Amino acid sequence: MSTGQTTKGALRHVLGHLLTPLLMCIGMGLAYLGAFHAPEPHDLRVDIVGTGPQTQVLAQTLHDKGAGALDVRTVPDRAAATAALRDRSSFGAYLPGTPGHAPELLVASAASDTSAMAVEKVFTKVAATHDQPLKVTDVAPVASGDPTGQGVFFLLVALSIGSYASVAVIGGAGAVLPMRIRALLAAGMSLVVSLVGAVFAGPLFHLVDHGLGGVWALSWLYSAGILLTGVELHTFLKRWTTLGVMVLFVMLNFTSSGGIYRPELQPGFFGSLHAFWNGAGFVEGVRAHVYFDGHALGRNVLVLALWFLAGAALVALAGRTENRRRTVAAPAAVAVPAQMKAEAEEEMEEGIEEEMEEAVGV
Repeated sequence: MSTGQTTKGALRHVLGHLLTPLLMCIGMGLAYLGAFHAPEPHDLRVDIVGTGPQTQVLAQTLHDKGAGALDVRTVPDRAAATAALRDRSSFGAYLPGTPGHAPELLVASAASDTSAMAVEKVFTKVAATHDQPLKVTDVAPVASGDPTGQGVFFLLVALSIGSYASVAVIGGAGAVLPMRIRALLAAGMSLVVSLVGAVFAGPLFHLVDHGLGGVWALSWLYSAGILLTGVELHTFLKRWTTLGVMVLFVMLNFTSSGGIYRPELQPGFFGSLHAFWNGAGFVEGVRAHVYFDGHALGRNVLVLALWFLAGAALVALAGRTENRRRTVAAPAAVAVPAQMKAEAEEEMEEGIEEEMEEAVGV
């Protein structure tokens, strides 16, 4: 083979593999910029506390001026407003000022710090029209170790990277192992990743000040769902597994999790994913467990459990697929010369190394 042919072959090989980072670049840009570049409220539920005609007028005025940004309702008293914030059906409650009392805004920053800030911005302007300062009361503050309320999101990022990078190693370096052993490796690695996450959340960074056991359990269920799904995908996608896992568990996952902006501040596509994607199940599950007395925790656990069960079912499907492929390939393998077998094995090893490098590099 001439040097020119060797160079052309090598160049085609490199260009083919450069397609993966290019698609990652396009996908990450579309996902992150699409989800985060211009947060604007839409149908953001807020309450006006009171029962008189002035309360009704204020609520209707804000609703009309918001042009779809706010969903303004009235509640009879402070207790009802607090209850709505505690069950996360509302993101702010405004108590109009009275003689001798400044207007007050109730928020729950643990539900979403960015949503609380958006509500505060609106009602600071309302109070300013009456030349009154606004008092802000947080009925569900975050832990002292997580002042921005976004620590849970970054915990999600750490768990996700540990999980999907493990997929490349198990699916690549462990490709010769039976599927049942790879599934056990995935389950074991998810346990290790979740324990690391618990250390981050508790003793190392104090993201939560109680309920660490529940945070660990949610972390394990989340990580196991990613690992089982990814190991199965490797059977069908091969060298495209890294890209596939990134689309599922980074591009669509981080952006729809609600860890930075909740659906009320995002475009509709990402808001719709928030209802059933596994990252949202983890973030909202941790919030429910740690800050809101378990309200709606069951629903988020169900989301994570369904992803886990789907991954387990797909692992079984992948195992049957691989067995069928081996049965079909066995007669042909007998007739393959030893030299060709060695070359095929060498190419497979190179592909495995490239895939793991792509996953870890990202």
